[in-house]
Amino acid sequence: MEAPLNPKIPLDPSAGNSTRRAYWVGPRHLAGDDGRLYDAVADALAGLGWTSLAIVRGRQEPNDAPEDRQVLRSTILHISPDTLRWAQWVLADEPFHLGELPIAWQVCARADTSSPLAQWSAYFTPDVPGEVLTDFLVALDARDEPAVSFAGPEPVLDAVTTHGWLRDIDQPNTAATDPTFTSHISLGEVPPLIQDADPRTLVAEADGEGLAGWQAWAEPVLGTQCLWAASFAASVPHDLVATFAASLSSTAPVLRRVLPESTRDRLLRAPAG
Repeated sequence: MEAPLNPKIPLDPSAGNSTRRAYWVGPRHLAGDDGRLYDAVADALAGLGWTSLAIVRGRQEPNDAPEDRQVLRSTILHISPDTLRWAQWVLADEPFHLGELPIAWQVCARADTSSPLAQWSAYFTPDVPGEVLTDFLVALDARDEPAVSFAGPEPVLDAVTTHGWLRDIDQPNTAATDPTFTSHISLGEVPPLIQDADPRTLVAEADGEGLAGWQAWAEPVLGTQCLWAASFAASVPHDLVATFAASLSSTAPVLRRVLPESTRDRLLRAPAG
């Protein structure tokens, strides 16, 4: 891309999403999901050969036509060919909230097919950039053992500091933030309801202290609602989180037609084509 990114180039808010001009924008971690978080991820998973299943639950009276059925809940499950990993779109299924935002995607993996239980889970709200979640899933798909961690937490912070993020002064080994102090990644207490099969989780919860897992979020204005949030159970391999972190902090611009209201004035942009 030769055109420099410019925050002053106006967007056309009057046009519908399908007719809006496309722009290259940055930084990526504030660019939102372009209103395409499901499509972007689902297309990538289809390209990897994952199978998709629609799970629809509803209510239909005996004399109702099929089109009159009341759909109460609907989720879409994507399963890898070896069935060791899966991703579920849960936004339409009364998901629980993370940082006051509903969960959109839940990603899980298990060690083998003998158990139906996930070894770990990761959760992503709307406006997590689709490119970032896709990179995470591609890395997960490429792993021979999706539930086994081979490295320590250091690569996660190395991934973001390589792209100019700053280590937290008080927690230099467990937390970092972007140079504008709006997006953060931290290794610490896992929020409630985050599923993890590590038996130490149950013991730790009884003692009041849970195992540490990675959390990431963007808070454009301190004290207000986050733009997006992501949570990784304690057993998520650190190298997978590092892939997420590297993509999130990447300085490469992303293509967007729809920008988040809370960050549009912070984004640099250049017309695409």
